[in-house]
Amino acid sequence: MSAAWRRRAREYLLLTRLDKPIGILLLLWPVLWALWIAAGGLPPLWILTVFLLGTLLTRSAGCIINDFADRDIDPHVERTRDRPLAARRISPYEALTVFTVLMVASLALVLTLGWLVTVYAVIAALLLLTYPLFKRFFPAPQLYLGVAFGWGVPMAFVAVQGSIPLIGWWIFAVTVLWALIYDTYYAMVDREDDLRIGVRSTAIWFGKADLVIIAMLQLVMVAGLWKIGVMASLGRLYFVAVLIAAVIFHRNLWWARHRDRAQCFRAFLGNHQAGLVVFVGIVLATAQR
Repeated sequence: MSAAWRRRAREYLLLTRLDKPIGILLLLWPVLWALWIAAGGLPPLWILTVFLLGTLLTRSAGCIINDFADRDIDPHVERTRDRPLAARRISPYEALTVFTVLMVASLALVLTLGWLVTVYAVIAALLLLTYPLFKRFFPAPQLYLGVAFGWGVPMAFVAVQGSIPLIGWWIFAVTVLWALIYDTYYAMVDREDDLRIGVRSTAIWFGKADLVIIAMLQLVMVAGLWKIGVMASLGRLYFVAVLIAAVIFHRNLWWARHRDRAQCFRAFLGNHQAGLVVFVGIVLATAQR
């Protein structure tokens, strides 16, 4: 491969954010929670494969459509000004082409799981497409992001059980809360830039109460996770995992206490560990049955 092709391949890697897997992991953990609880253990391997690949593809597609919508905003934000679309190293046409390929591949995967899962997948695609618009007028776009990120949970239950029981909606609600928490940390990194250019975020909406509100949301989320364990009769190991996740949440809040940009971003990244711990707790609890 020539040097020019290697440079081009790197630009596409940056466009799809495959060099930064944190978004994939934050999107994936609730889906895995849902799949394991819906199946009472290891889900059918093809369903698991579709959701793993689908998460990878749709996260990359979501990054592209977000950058496409923000291509005239990102050059004015310190954290995003060097993204391929913002820096004009990739054209909007190229970006939309890659986006289309990723979405078609995702659709091809989900079609193998039946028409009902496909209907839910179409809703997920609509949420993904419309999220970038909410930063222009909605004071809490992180809440809408939570709905978009959490939609894989009801999809997982439909894929495994053919319907969505009450516990599925509980996991969905907890996932929405979680996205609101970690994406507020993320928005705190860009708060000054967003204020200057007029982009909305919960970091701006919450104002000086941001850390207090995050702490309250974390408490509600831990209570929700505990409730899910009771509903699914998951047992002691799961509840230990929830307590460890609560400690991780407290640590993240401590890191962000001075609202330093780097530490807020560190707190955002730290949420991955909480999601992993909860997943391990679910796997161990279901394996003991």
